[in-house]
Amino acid sequence: MEHPENSSEYAGLQVNSGVEQPSIINPYLKRNRFRRRELSPAEMVDGILKGDVTVLSQAVTLIESVNPDHQAKAQEVINKCLPYSGNSIRVGISGVPGAGKSTSIDEFGIHVLKEKGGKLAVLAIDPSSERTKGSILGDKTRMEKLALHPDSFIRPSPSAGSLGGVARKTRETIILCEAAGFDKIFVETVGVGQSETACHSMVDFFLLIQVAGTGDELQGIKRGIMEISDGIVINKCDGDNVDRCHMAATNFRNALHFFPKPDSGWLPQVLCYSGFYGTGVKEIWDMIYEYIDFVKSNGYFDYRRNEQSKYWMYESINEHLRLNFYNNPHIKAQLQPAEQTVLAGQKTSFIAAQDLLDEYFNMLKK
Repeated sequence: MEHPENSSEYAGLQVNSGVEQPSIINPYLKRNRFRRRELSPAEMVDGILKGDVTVLSQAVTLIESVNPDHQAKAQEVINKCLPYSGNSIRVGISGVPGAGKSTSIDEFGIHVLKEKGGKLAVLAIDPSSERTKGSILGDKTRMEKLALHPDSFIRPSPSAGSLGGVARKTRETIILCEAAGFDKIFVETVGVGQSETACHSMVDFFLLIQVAGTGDELQGIKRGIMEISDGIVINKCDGDNVDRCHMAATNFRNALHFFPKPDSGWLPQVLCYSGFYGTGVKEIWDMIYEYIDFVKSNGYFDYRRNEQSKYWMYESINEHLRLNFYNNPHIKAQLQPAEQTVLAGQKTSFIAAQDLLDEYFNMLKK
């Protein structure tokens, strides 16, 4: 740009051009220099079995991918890791939002690593927005002690529309973590509080975290999450809240007597503790290990693992049928016209759906 000071009317003035500014991008930087090499399934399995958490994280990302090209590779990794799985204690942790699940997991994890040793994996499921489809994935920020512990692995995952409080591939992630040598696994649900059946079907012990003042005994005897819990703990039992917590624990104990005895033969216990101060954590772990010893002695532990495997076989069938339907090119082309007929009032939702299904099944017969 020409400076006006260099005009002839300004005698004796001259402004030189400035130094040309260099590019903000390093010209010597090769863009492909830091591209991560894609690992083969055999390399992934080898890294997982060695306990490499970087490779484990890549493998979890692979199995969570919705890209059809990744599914075959992910299944190969899972199948090769399957013989090395099943040697852990799986604990599901649920509760209403704000009950202190993440803070409690931090205290539970540090305590068990200190007392029992071994390795701990935390699978934290974060709810996904129905509008933006995004997730914060910030539960790890509340696990300050575990995040720095060398024997812990924390993996936040979005629920991505999956029901039951867990992510779509949480069970497969458990298999990979067990193959990597993690002998204790926490599954933290999204905190819906009422429909955690999917989480219950993949863990050995289901722990429900409650807080005082959430209702009376009538709330406690409602069916759902209460009757699938193996243990109930009342958090925030500190300061002026101690009496209220013990009163809530009494209400829950009374409510549990209205339920039929679980198939395991175990009567769920109700304990109070403080996740913030870390008091009462030892008693909770004593309860968990007492339960594991109890169900292993009467054979229910193996029975429940087998029932869970059967359950997830049918869940896998349902998922593969759904994906096959929606990924069919002909069905993809028919979905939009079918939507328009429903919106225009020409067909009901049920008839439009039945027409699409009939067309899909007729294609399979050909």
